[in-house]
Amino acid sequence: MLNKLRQRAQDEKGFTLIELLVVILIIGILAAIALPAFLGQRAKGQDSTAKSDARNVVSEMESCFVDNQTYAGCENTPEVKAFSSAPVTVDSASPTTKYKVVATSKSGNTFTIEHNSATGDVRSCAATEKKGGCPTSLSW
Repeated sequence: MLNKLRQRAQDEKGFTLIELLVVILIIGILAAIALPAFLGQRAKGQDSTAKSDARNVVSEMESCFVDNQTYAGCENTPEVKAFSSAPVTVDSASPTTKYKVVATSKSGNTFTIEHNSATGDVRSCAATEKKGGCPTSLSW
């Protein structure tokens, strides 16, 4: 009898349909949990790129200012134009003290640095993607 049970157990190979369906169901549940978390991380990465571009443009603008003693014309230098996702607007009324950088992320969020030599930099953002890198305070 024991010999018969062993032989029967060895003859059974593969999985039943129920076992396969349970595995597929578990994989589906795990994917449903992981996908929103992955998409949120993707938006954060895109927002980090935009923030980095904005900070790099500020560095290039300051470097240009050291050479020219004005921000006027600095927005047209190749170094600044290399960051096309972060265009610069120089305040025409006070080109030696003010400019504004607005970087747009691929997630749709925008990150702004308003530079004023007298008061310093003000950083703000506008969020279209809630899971991105723009905090609820709208200041980064």
